Amino acid sequence: MLKIDYGLLYLRAENARIRLKELSALLQKSPQRLKYSFSVLEEDGIIRNPYCIFDYSYFGLILFRTYFKGGYISEKDKAKIIKELEENPYITSIYELTGEFDLVIEIASPNPSKFNKELKKIITMIPTLNDYKIVLNLVTYIYPRYYLPKTINLQGHSSEKIIGGDREREVFNQNEINLMKNLLYNPTMRITDLANKTGLNVKTVKSVLKKLIKRNIVKGFKYIIDTNKLGVHRCRLFLKLHNLSIEREARLTEYLLHTREIVQVNKIVGDWDIEIDIESLDNTKIRYIIVQLREEFRDLIERFNLIEFYDYYKRSYLPSYLFKEE
Repeated sequence: MLKIDYGLLYLRAENARIRLKELSALLQKSPQRLKYSFSVLEEDGIIRNPYCIFDYSYFGLILFRTYFKGGYISEKDKAKIIKELEENPYITSIYELTGEFDLVIEIASPNPSKFNKELKKIITMIPTLNDYKIVLNLVTYIYPRYYLPKTINLQGHSSEKIIGGDREREVFNQNEINLMKNLLYNPTMRITDLANKTGLNVKTVKSVLKKLIKRNIVKGFKYIIDTNKLGVHRCRLFLKLHNLSIEREARLTEYLLHTREIVQVNKIVGDWDIEIDIESLDNTKIRYIIVQLREEFRDLIERFNLIEFYDYYKRSYLPSYLFKEE
């Protein structure tokens, strides 16, 4: 059984661009040892597929999430479907659930009409994906995986990120577009390599990236963690709310923020009002959180559903079609 350095896993997964020197200072371990430990995590597939967190709303985009039922039977069929979906330039994320729904895709589109056209194309191309539910994503709260580190002092090096919502569309210059394109496809690329790829000098690349972060366009860099290999239990909790007031909604948001095992919250329009992603090394902890949540907010929760989260196949926050002419 592989011995996991949870401190390293947490810091690197939450900041895919963190430097070894900084990791060494935080964990009080040599850069050489940390580099080796991280390479083992990569080789074992526990940590993979880095991605850049862009706030898609600044690009004039809206996010739709489509839940498919019974789209395939065999693993071979599933692999074929996923491969076809990965080639769609509007799809930003693909993942699998275990339960009422199977595959889930997220599509970032400039308007509902374009989303509808792309979804129809997908169903025409893959006819088995003809049973589905659609939700409109309003805003997403991404929380650090606070349940991973053994020591609380490491938790202060990551923070909540808010994606989506009502934003004014931004205008980007060519340098910014070139840099974002490269960060979309290779989020962990070194600054010197980014300079070579974009044709900019190192100083300019650093300056452009710093400004994109300051403007909240770029909100972070993460890795996908294979929760199955890590032995982490993961699920998505769906809540339908009623009797909602500003005060109670604020209390619910605060409660979710301060629950270490909650890693993401989506406010949506559809059959449900909120989707809550929960991860824990202890399955009984997930049950405890749900029981506590239902007790604390029994006046708000009209009904709920729980579905096991299996794996991510693609995770991104911008569609590739934005850069197809670059």
